[in-house]
Amino acid sequence: MANKWVLKVTSTPLFFLWTQLIIAVALFGASDALRLLPDRLTFDPKVCKGLVSMVGLNIIGLSFSNYTLKYVDASFYQVARGLVLPFTLVTSFVAFRSTPSLRIFFACGIVTIGFFIGVFLDGTSVSMLGVFFGVVSSGITAVHSVVIKESLNVVNGSALLLSWYTNLLSAIILLPICFLAGEGSGIMGLFFGEQEAVKADGGMSLFATFIWGSIITASFLGFYSFSVSSSPLQGALGFLMSIASLLSIKVTSPITHMVSSAVRGVAASLLAMWLFHDIITSGRATSIAAILLGSIYYTWVKNQETQKPASSAGSYERVKMEDVESGKEYKPK
Repeated sequence: MANKWVLKVTSTPLFFLWTQLIIAVALFGASDALRLLPDRLTFDPKVCKGLVSMVGLNIIGLSFSNYTLKYVDASFYQVARGLVLPFTLVTSFVAFRSTPSLRIFFACGIVTIGFFIGVFLDGTSVSMLGVFFGVVSSGITAVHSVVIKESLNVVNGSALLLSWYTNLLSAIILLPICFLAGEGSGIMGLFFGEQEAVKADGGMSLFATFIWGSIITASFLGFYSFSVSSSPLQGALGFLMSIASLLSIKVTSPITHMVSSAVRGVAASLLAMWLFHDIITSGRATSIAAILLGSIYYTWVKNQETQKPASSAGSYERVKMEDVESGKEYKPK
């Protein structure tokens, strides 16, 4: 939510993203200096080369996500990005050749219907540019969640090092992109222009809103989570949640991680109605409900399917009666 708070008043969404990345890098550096991290931070050019695809997807995905939130209401954000689950299913099939069950397809269908209800049947004016950014962002997010699995091998399975390298390299590459995208004048105006004196929401100046918003939301990067707190402590909590998100992908499947993120995002839409006075129509509410129910149903189905192999793991192999009668020694296969 703090992201939307800033994006409502700034014309430099990419520079806002860069500021968040720099704060994340600074938090990493401070934590390493104080010996708070289990792994020491390193910088290896060979590792950087192995993370090219990871960093590229991270920059593009985060940029498109920010543009999505800039052009649509906060309550509509998760609807605009409602195709994350379908895209992730397709990506997992292409990458891992995993064929989903019919119930998984049904859950995916519910989510997809929810997306189309929100975009085409809501009846309210929706920025199609924002929807476009949301769809592309969803596709990139799906691919990104799979690439994270592969990228962990480059850093010997360390989620901390992967987050460190991703934030650092993304910040280095994104800075010149900010100027190539034409945000130079907006950046100069943010620091030196007369607009800095203009009061934004909450009685804060544009510059103060930008800085505090960056601190609050720092390190919710890569996973498109949003903070609702105005305390600077939330930046530190976001820093920890970023690492927790990487760890969740490490120990779960990419689809499970993305669904959990989607469910949290849909719940955040309800907060947008309170914080930003967004109007949630019956069509939009139906869309959010369909995406939420489809995600919950998917989670339940996935849990049922993963329990089946576990239950059969403890089964025994039947011994032939003639072997028992003859006293033949049983040798398990």
